[in-house]
Amino acid sequence: MLRFAGPAALALLFWAPLCAQPTDLPPAPSSLRLGALLDTLAARSPRLQAARATAGAAGARVDEASTLPDPMVQLGVMNVGLPEFNADMPASMAPSVQLMQQIPFPGTLRLKGDVAEATHRMAEAGADETWWELRNQAADLFYDLYSLDGRIVVMRETLGLLESFRTVARAVYAAGEGAQTDVLRADVEVVRMDGEIRTMEAMRTAAAARLNGLLDRPAGTPVPGPVLDPLPSTIPDTDTMRAWAWEFRPLLRRDRTAVDRAELGTALARKTIWPDFTVGVTYGQRDRGAGTERMGSAVIGFTLPIHAGSRQFAARDEARASLRRATADLSASRAEVSSRIGVLVAELETAGTLIDLYRTGILPEARATVESALSSYRVGGVDFMTLVDAEMSANRYEAELVDLFANYGRAVAGLESTIGRPLPRSASILAPAPEQR
Repeated sequence: MLRFAGPAALALLFWAPLCAQPTDLPPAPSSLRLGALLDTLAARSPRLQAARATAGAAGARVDEASTLPDPMVQLGVMNVGLPEFNADMPASMAPSVQLMQQIPFPGTLRLKGDVAEATHRMAEAGADETWWELRNQAADLFYDLYSLDGRIVVMRETLGLLESFRTVARAVYAAGEGAQTDVLRADVEVVRMDGEIRTMEAMRTAAAARLNGLLDRPAGTPVPGPVLDPLPSTIPDTDTMRAWAWEFRPLLRRDRTAVDRAELGTALARKTIWPDFTVGVTYGQRDRGAGTERMGSAVIGFTLPIHAGSRQFAARDEARASLRRATADLSASRAEVSSRIGVLVAELETAGTLIDLYRTGILPEARATVESALSSYRVGGVDFMTLVDAEMSANRYEAELVDLFANYGRAVAGLESTIGRPLPRSASILAPAPEQR
């Protein structure tokens, strides 16, 4: 009698309901786990390296912004007679050395340094946000591969069963108790399932290529089959996760820093109406035959804001507008994060509920229906179409259960990326375990 059961590989696709402790088994050499994938991503991702380099460049500009401009030295001669360039005139100095230093209005350099430091912290937060974005992309591809591999396993098992059904149909037809259309339909279903498997394998190849691209590897690099690690079956309440997101999410940290930077920029813009100073000293000497005469002078200058209406005041307006924009961006990001948490929690709860429903009700009944239909077909109790429809329904439910596991994992990864930290692992977990048949 045919037994509706999958190989050992299919058993790994399903999860135990609730376990007190995770199953601590060493992974197979050919398996891919999410943690190892993320480690590889952190080491190889060009986007992450570029974001970190950008943060490093922003940090290098902090000292530059708070440092005085370089002084200027001028060498020359002064008050020489023309057109002969005669230095014998009473006021002539040859050589003449002048040293000039520009000094911004007090407090300006400090504010420029604070603005540069805020820019550096924004770049660091941006690099951290890039990591969480890449992490979420990698997790999505990981679960895509898991879903595709699971569907391929289910389809291959179903293909084997359909081939067995075809053998039964041929035997019944040969005994004169069945119709030739049953044999033809069995042939069609076998060919169709084989085509669907090939389609899934092509989709699997494409998903693996996208993952290799994310890891900066050749597209054809082999990607082993994903194996799920234990995931939490319960999560903190939404208010707790929103508080974590406010504290840990790099996006929100970056936007908060942007508000701080805009406030510093506003304070800096208010100082632009005040003049910058320039101080300088000059040394010169001349030879009068009886000895060398040395002379010195000092000078101080300052800027005049004669175009304040179109320059300094406009800069103030720009700074205030930037502050309003940064504040609005922070509010929008916070609302988006809060909404995203709500959506993912709903998806997680839905997937968890359906997993339990499929495991305890739908799939056992579908498998029993296939067994019953096969037994009835052998004795002429049902037609071949009933048997095939029962098997196709069971196949669909098996594939949907695989997708539900993948959706659950995606929701967990999405929540972690949204709040900017891993979810706590409690005693209540979902852990991979052999399916009880």
